[in-house]
Amino acid sequence: MNQDLADRFEREFAPRIAAVIANIFGEHVRVEVIPYAGAGHPTRVRLSGERLANAHGYHYPLNVSLTWDSDAIRGLMQPGGEARFARYLEAVRIKLGNWEGGRPVDFGSRAQAEPAILIGGLDFEA
Repeated sequence: MNQDLADRFEREFAPRIAAVIANIFGEHVRVEVIPYAGAGHPTRVRLSGERLANAHGYHYPLNVSLTWDSDAIRGLMQPGGEARFARYLEAVRIKLGNWEGGRPVDFGSRAQAEPAILIGGLDFEA
């Protein structure tokens, strides 16, 4: 992905994703946008939080990074991209459950099985 596209994604889209996720979790989960740092280091939305004391099964505190597919990001810049993105934002709560189901993470208890988890190659389908 080129720098201009990454900058636009960071400026126009990633903060909105982070805001929706932060609203879902409230004050117990820190949500931040990590800037693009060149090839192999895409823009990320990072979720972190202290593991609940009564969490069962997973031993590490929440430390999840989300990244999106470059082609999906390019698609946001095309006609209809903003409408698709709006639908995506409405579906984020459901998507969190889907992301959790395929990985060793429990967002509810803010716990996970590994020190850091990357959920990458995401798209913007609602």
